[in-house]
Formats: sequence, structure tokens, C-alpha cells
Amino acid sequence: MRLNPLSNLSAVLSLSKLCILAVIIGPLSGCSIFIPKEAGIGEKVEWNDLPGWQADNLSSAWPAMLSQCTKLSKKMSNWELICNEAQQLADPSDTAVRTFLQTHFQPHEIIGIGGSPEGLITGYYEPKLYGSLQADNRYTFPLYGRPDSLLIVDLDEQFPELKGKRVRGRLIGNRVVPYFDRAAIDGNNLPLKGNEIIWIDDPHDAFFLQVQGSGRVELPDGSTVQVGYAGQNGHQYASIGKRLIEWGELTKEEVSLFTIRQWLREHPARAQELLNENPSYVFFILKEDNGEGPRGSLNVPLTAERSAAVDRSRIPLGTPIWLSTTLPPKNGTDGKQVPYQRLLFAQDTGGAINGPVRADVFFGNGERAERLAGTMKQPGRLYALMLKQ
Repeated sequence: MRLNPLSNLSAVLSLSKLCILAVIIGPLSGCSIFIPKEAGIGEKVEWNDLPGWQADNLSSAWPAMLSQCTKLSKKMSNWELICNEAQQLADPSDTAVRTFLQTHFQPHEIIGIGGSPEGLITGYYEPKLYGSLQADNRYTFPLYGRPDSLLIVDLDEQFPELKGKRVRGRLIGNRVVPYFDRAAIDGNNLPLKGNEIIWIDDPHDAFFLQVQGSGRVELPDGSTVQVGYAGQNGHQYASIGKRLIEWGELTKEEVSLFTIRQWLREHPARAQELLNENPSYVFFILKEDNGEGPRGSLNVPLTAERSAAVDRSRIPLGTPIWLSTTLPPKNGTDGKQVPYQRLLFAQDTGGAINGPVRADVFFGNGERAERLAGTMKQPGRLYALMLKQ
């Protein structure tokens, strides 16, 4: 009988040495740890592998499914067939939704960088601000509309490998240069003067509105208007919470929307310095308040606790996602963490949302939404529900 030469080696080499050898000549039994899974949407799994799959109130997610059908069915034939059937279920039970999803979709585990199944789950919300359509002694901090001087250059026609990549800038003579950053826009020269759409009574609220991407503004007469995302200046988003950690002002565990806001109010002389650490600047559009949630990157109204922002280069917009994580404790780090396992839909994107296992849950509006969005920074797992062929 012809002997496998590796059988002789195994008598004298330890398993660790065999695993090193496997890297050179191919995988061996017991050495899979040395072959990390590729990041992104991975192999299919069974429905019972989804933590909490049988417990979610799936019927409450159905409006989010139907809202995105208006967009996806026009773009993709496979979604058109699914959406036609979905629209026949006007008010389905949890069991009916679960049966529908299991019939038409297949769950796949999403793998993070380096093969890890866990990633970061955060949250955002629709804040309420106070403002006026006219500046006065109280309302002095502007929100800007998208300026005409902002140029957007799409690169994919000339360079297909850069599909989806855009360059934002402005013209000086015949040259395109980077657009104004936060320090310049909020500086003394006021380069965007004349582009104001509304004035706010608190500069910090105006800043955090840019982080959230949309919100509602109550006017002096008690009426409200919505402000929605209209563009961005092209500069990379930078976390000012991370800067406070680097400066030694807060610890990683202490950082939240509330502790950052408190620091800004307690350090007025350094507040603008900190804000300028994030050069990204968001522009807005005024909209009538029709009671709907803000619109995300998929251009459908976001549904509280059923819509999420993702990295669209890793997870296609419109993809149903199963999330398994926990909610942050109410009373600091010593509080109890409650499991949070539910069906979401990838309907938005964000400047800080990068990587496969990365999601930003839209929590809606109100005090609970603000608390959860301001403190959510939990480890979690994601599963993509992919349409069956």
C-alpha cells in the first residue's frame, strides 16, 4: 500500500507544525483556525441558528418591508415578484410573516474583518430642536442648505473600479479643490453666508443634528418642520468622542451623546476646537412635517427600530437583516443588559458606518429613542436574509 507522506510527518511533527505546513500545501483536519473566513455575507445558516428568531414580533416589521417594496420592485425583477406577494398580506400575523420570510429568503451569517462574527452595533434617532425661519437674538446658529458651489464628481464612468466613489469639492479658477471643512464654514469668514435655511438656538444641538442626519424643528408658533439630509462637504467623518478619549477627558466607557454634550457645555472656550475635530459638515433641506419618519439612503421613510444604516458596499440596501445584540443598561455599566434580537431592514447609510458586521439602528424619536441612540455601542451579530434563487 502506498503511504501518504504526511502520515510519516505526523508522527514527528506536532499539530501546530502541521497547521503551518497546511498553509503551504493545503488545509488539514484540525487546522481550520488558520484559514479565516472571508469578510462579508458568508455561508447560509438554518433559521433556528438565528438567536431569538421565534420570539420577535415580526408583524411590526411588515410596514418597513412594504415601504421599501415601492423602490426595490421597480429596480429588481426578483424583488418585484416578492413584493407583489407581500402586498397581498395587508395585516399579517407574526406567524404569517415568519412563514413568508422562510419561504422566500435564506439567512446567511455576516463575517467581520479577520473572520470575527461580532461587530459594533450603535443607534441614531430623530432629534427635536428649537428654531426660527428668521434669525434673532435667540436663534443665531444656522443650518445650511446644500450650496451651489459644492461640486460632486462621479468617477465610475472613467474608472469602473471606483464605482460608487465620489469626489466633492469646489472650483478655484480651473482647479477642483477640497470643499470647506467645518472650521472654515463655522469660522469668521462665513463662506456659506446666504445659504441659511433655518436658525437654531443651540450650536451643540445643531452639531448633533448633523451626526443624526435629520430631525424636527419646533418654530416659535409651536408648529414643526422637518430637516432632512441634503448633502455633505466630502470630508471624512471623525468621532469627537474618540478625540475626548485621546485627550484624556473621558474614558471609552464614559463616552456617550450625553457625556459629550455635558463636556461641551462645561468647556465653552474649547467647544469649537472639539467640534472642528470633525471636519465633516452636513447640509439640509426643509420639508413639511407630514408625520413620517426621515428618509434614509434608500429614499423610503425610516421605521423606528426596524430600519438600520449599514455599509452599502458590504450589505446591499434593502436587505432584510437579523440582528442579535443587547440594549445598553439604563443605569450605567452596572445595569442589566437586555437581549435585543429582531428583524431590521438595511435602508440607510452613514459616514461612520463601515465594515460588514456594523449597523446603526434607527430608534425613532422621543426620550427613549434619544437615550438608546446616545448610549448604544454594543457588540452584536448580523445575518443577511438573501432572496432565494
